[in-house]
Amino acid sequence: MAPRLLRLTCLEASCLLICATALIAEPQPADVLVTRQLAARAHLAIGDVVTLATDAEGTRAARFRVAGIYEPTPDPMRFTAERMEARMHLPDVIALTADPHDPAAAESVDAINVRLVNPAEAPRFRADLSGRLPGLTATPTARAPENDPFAVLDRFHVAISIVTVVGGTAFLLALMIIRADERREMIGLLRLVGISHRSLLAAVLLEGFFIAVIGAMFGIVIALAGEQIVNRIFQARYDTALVFVSVTPSVALRAVAVAVPLGIAAGVAASWSVLRRNILSLLHR
Repeated sequence: MAPRLLRLTCLEASCLLICATALIAEPQPADVLVTRQLAARAHLAIGDVVTLATDAEGTRAARFRVAGIYEPTPDPMRFTAERMEARMHLPDVIALTADPHDPAAAESVDAINVRLVNPAEAPRFRADLSGRLPGLTATPTARAPENDPFAVLDRFHVAISIVTVVGGTAFLLALMIIRADERREMIGLLRLVGISHRSLLAAVLLEGFFIAVIGAMFGIVIALAGEQIVNRIFQARYDTALVFVSVTPSVALRAVAVAVPLGIAAGVAASWSVLRRNILSLLHR
């Protein structure tokens, strides 16, 4: 098919040239990423052009194109704050925030994060850096255990768990004592037919083991269900992806490791006095 030729007048050619020159001269907005919360609040979508400024008056504003929407990294220290944040390239940040009256503003920084290959060398690195650049201070970003609020919260949870385990063990021991007392006549009949103390004790141990395992599995199922309920309620309440409750495999194994020995010990302690009685007292004779 032969190409078609277009005839343009001088006015039309001039208009096309002006439009092309304007498209070339107009700079394209730089890309920016916005948080999901900011996109929902400002009704933004990918491809929208927004204007960002360092103050409410809009001075030194710059236009950016929304290149993507991201979920901010959950921060336990800021889970109640609305994450109205944006991420952009470093040159764009400098151009937007640098003081035009300070020639060195675009080349100065207040802080630099450094990650060491070997964290154990942090004290030596800090001393060496302070000796090379007087006035420069190097501090670790990790909180000390005595100043970490989550360490205090963890100790509080340990104390609560100890009280809960002790109370649950006492309640289980009381139930096992009642159950053993109700089975005195059956134990006496087993003794009459020749069942030894060792066999009866093994049966008590096996029964306590199964009760403890079933109870631990039931508790894990309840914990998993509670994990989903608590996370959904608080994530919806604070509009965050932070995980408030997490039942990890190590936590589940720890629960089983604590519950099984306690269940066996409670069963043996409750049945020991009954097993040591003579046959006549067991049969009320």
